[in-house]
Amino acid sequence: MGKLSGLRHLFMTLFLHNFASFMVIPAITDVTMAALCPGRDECSLAIYISGFQQAIIGLGSFVMMPLVGNLSDKYGRKALLTVPITLTIFPLAILAYSRTRSFFYAYYILKILTAMFCEGSVHCLSLAYVADNVPEGRRASAFGILSGIGSCAFVCGTLSTRFLSTASTFQVSTAMAMLSAVYMRVFLPDSIINDNLSTPIISEGKSDDVANQNEEPGKKMQVFKTMPSMEDMLALLKSSLTFSQAAIVSFFSNLADVGLHASLLYYLKARFHFNKDQFADLMVITGVAGTISQLLLMPILAPALGEERLLSVGLFFSSAHMIFYSIAWSFWVPYAAAMFSLFYVFSQPCIRSIVSKQIGPCEQGKAQGIISGIGSFANVASPLAFSPLTALFLSERAPFYFPGFSIMCVGFASMIAFVQSLMIRAIPPISSQRVGNCNYMETA
Repeated sequence: MGKLSGLRHLFMTLFLHNFASFMVIPAITDVTMAALCPGRDECSLAIYISGFQQAIIGLGSFVMMPLVGNLSDKYGRKALLTVPITLTIFPLAILAYSRTRSFFYAYYILKILTAMFCEGSVHCLSLAYVADNVPEGRRASAFGILSGIGSCAFVCGTLSTRFLSTASTFQVSTAMAMLSAVYMRVFLPDSIINDNLSTPIISEGKSDDVANQNEEPGKKMQVFKTMPSMEDMLALLKSSLTFSQAAIVSFFSNLADVGLHASLLYYLKARFHFNKDQFADLMVITGVAGTISQLLLMPILAPALGEERLLSVGLFFSSAHMIFYSIAWSFWVPYAAAMFSLFYVFSQPCIRSIVSKQIGPCEQGKAQGIISGIGSFANVASPLAFSPLTALFLSERAPFYFPGFSIMCVGFASMIAFVQSLMIRAIPPISSQRVGNCNYMETA
């Protein structure tokens, strides 16, 4: 019962955090354009600096995600969750105060610095928390519910943006980010993996620091040793063919998703003159369909079809909806393509569930961190590849008229992930075979 209570508080924390993060997405494109290119619907500078920001964030996340996951295995999920949830507040507070060019640049720089740690870490740690508390046979459904909570927050956040001014959007977002941090610290119980869990980084109460001062140098050295080496990560990837295949799928899937995210809003603004309200409408459709799918369909389909088949279904519809965006001939086509989220939202929970079943309980944080790190590496490559392509084909210098060409290329990247997913075969989970190794690793 205590574990279920912890999951309820985790879901509420994740909802509040995602609500704060997602509600600014429809507004940030207009804020960026107004700060850099006032009065214009096409701005190559905005596309380039957004792509550069995403690439730098991805590079930082690529380094940080395995470290964050590994630290959470040693110091607990709650302590590590506190850091990104708190850091998220500060960039939002800047735009809540003002959105002039100087404040936008301050936001831009602080967002890069904080997101290198925050981007993906909340989701990664939440997945590890769920894996700590849910049996292997129910993890796909549990991960689907976790994603469904994110989709529900996405719907509520973007829907609220539809009825708020830009200034109010950032003010409400800042307040919700603060509420999520307070709620998490007060109500979320830590996820204890075993009795050898190290002293938390952030103390919950009075500690025995005076009695244990002689142990401080050793503990500080252990923190610096928790960054997994490249050999450790390669060894984990090679430990299971299924894990390696899931990592490849994760890379190309994230490559496509980030490329779409970096290009789509600028494409729709230049092609159909969309603004904050149309962006919010589009995201509400995507979020509602995704929420229904993850909370209602996935718990039924995952046990019936298996994560491997469901992953392929999700990736097929992911590539299809990207291609529909790229050839949109009227303003209603993006709304129709957004309905495909009913199926393409299956992919990420299935990847995480497949990975979690290949790894022992003492390595869940490390494994999820490595997958998040691979996704972050895709976050670096994708903007560098697709942002210049988007800027070129939305400008008058395009070699031929095809405004959605970059999004078509994004769809091809998703198709590669789909083909690779077809090669993944269902095998018995091996994580249970590694449980006995945890105690050995802890005592070694």
